[in-house]
Amino acid sequence: MRILVTGGAGFIGSHLIDRLMKQGHDVICLDNFFTGHKRNICHWMDNPYFELIRHDITEPIRLEIDQIYHLACPASPVHYQYNPVKTIKTNVMGTLNMLGLAKRVKARFLLASTSEVYGDPNVHPQPEEYRGNVNCIGIRSCYDEGKRVAETLAFDYHRQNNVDIRVMRIFNTYGPRMFENDGRVVSNFIVQALKGVPLTVYGDGSQTRSFCYVADLVEGMMRLMNNEHIGPINIGNPGEYTILQLAETIQKMIDPNAELVFKPLPQDDPKQRQPDITKAKNLLGWEPKIGLEDGLKITIEDFRSRLENGNT
Repeated sequence: MRILVTGGAGFIGSHLIDRLMKQGHDVICLDNFFTGHKRNICHWMDNPYFELIRHDITEPIRLEIDQIYHLACPASPVHYQYNPVKTIKTNVMGTLNMLGLAKRVKARFLLASTSEVYGDPNVHPQPEEYRGNVNCIGIRSCYDEGKRVAETLAFDYHRQNNVDIRVMRIFNTYGPRMFENDGRVVSNFIVQALKGVPLTVYGDGSQTRSFCYVADLVEGMMRLMNNEHIGPINIGNPGEYTILQLAETIQKMIDPNAELVFKPLPQDDPKQRQPDITKAKNLLGWEPKIGLEDGLKITIEDFRSRLENGNT
């Protein structure tokens, strides 16, 4: 198949491209390199079945493809709050453009949505039926409300124009090729520990997150794309850890003497986040296989080699 991956030079997108290329597809990577990086995909550059287009999806584009994996959007608070108007334009205009493309060429369209649509949840763990608790004028709303609109658009195109859609809600993901400065908790702790600076814990560290290794996530994403279920479907690891537990695990793995410092919790930071993956298990036969410590080992080695080589 000819497959388009928007945001394909990013952290998750590049791992998805690796899988698609190994399966023998024609892959087109679309990226404006706001947060993506060429080094994530450079190993495919000379392959005749791979194509890279530098393009901003807030502008329309015409292509002939069979499937669209729509991942383009800054996904960490540091990046999406850097230019919030750009973030919501990417979520709304970008998704409109990609759905328009899917409609024209009759491609199947997968939206990479997010657990952020649940906001600071009052229901725990979060099933797909839960409608969320989002501050629509908060500093995170450019991303979480943007993704909620993207889901709305996907379902409206499906109902009105029969566009073949899939919607996945991604929970916290980590692994090789994460960006050093993306402000996400896993990369923050690893980089701080490797650099020998104190690990910054926001709040008292009792807030919880669930961490899914990127290879598991990509497997779930591909199963959803090639299945008959539209979604939305949660894809994430239901193992729940406090931020303090994560900090202590990384501290133990890199530098047991590293110091922990506590700072105030950012605005609208969710207190709990854990996916209910019953649907993914029953409908896709998917559940994560890689445990937190195993995944962290690989991630730490990746960060270590990049820091040593100056490729961050």
